[in-house]
Amino acid sequence: MRLFLLPISTRRTLLYCQKLQALPSEKQQYIDRITLRAAKMWSDWEKKESGWQKKVVYYGNRALRRIPYEEWGLKSVPTLSARRREEDILGKEKHHLIFPSSIVSLTRAPEILRTLSTEREKLHRTNLIWCFVGMPISAPFALVPIIPNLPFFYLVYRAWSHYRALAGGKHLQWLLSKQFYTLSPMESLDAAYAGRSPAMPASTNADAKSSDHGGESSQAPEKLLLTQEGGHKLAQALEIPELEVELERAIWQVENAIRKQTEKDTEQRQSGSDTK
Repeated sequence: MRLFLLPISTRRTLLYCQKLQALPSEKQQYIDRITLRAAKMWSDWEKKESGWQKKVVYYGNRALRRIPYEEWGLKSVPTLSARRREEDILGKEKHHLIFPSSIVSLTRAPEILRTLSTEREKLHRTNLIWCFVGMPISAPFALVPIIPNLPFFYLVYRAWSHYRALAGGKHLQWLLSKQFYTLSPMESLDAAYAGRSPAMPASTNADAKSSDHGGESSQAPEKLLLTQEGGHKLAQALEIPELEVELERAIWQVENAIRKQTEKDTEQRQSGSDTK
């Protein structure tokens, strides 16, 4: 599989895993088969002209867009099954860590991947537990006729999402600990980021758990490295159509985060000048 590190800003990086070989349906895990069926059903609902299914899809997609892009990135990594573990040990499957060398240095890339695989582990585990707590509470809504028990199904989906993020992180940690990966800087990514930023320093931040993957000082203002148009071109250059959705979501979230932080900093400076 190919693991992409795509810097969105000077402090945040999107992880995306491209699986090069799709397993036949009879070899897929049970939860993967359920996921594919649910995705097909959701796609069918999107095609409906009207009705409650169309409304569910509309509001559901808005909610899905707010799920942190870091979680989506970890979910793109397959779970570490016994078969995959054996193939990794025997060297049957090659894993490439791909990144723009003009932004991410060779020594920095594994550190970024390690941070992405561990920094949200506690959060996903805690939220997974709360989803299980909420399921029995929301179960009585099933007594409401016609309309499905949306709160229950939402909690089921979020529990699955947190589980997959945890499993993806564990798989990455396994690959890093065994060094079952190859550093593969890509020139086409360098072209996409041309003129955006100097290369990241090799040293890590003082706080290894920080989401600052850019290597810049925490005092420096965060800058966006990829626009929506740039994300579209990047997905086309890599010939990975499904990556465009992930980039669009990540860029949207980072743009909002930078804007809110800028507004907060402006308010703090104004309040500070007023007190003088």
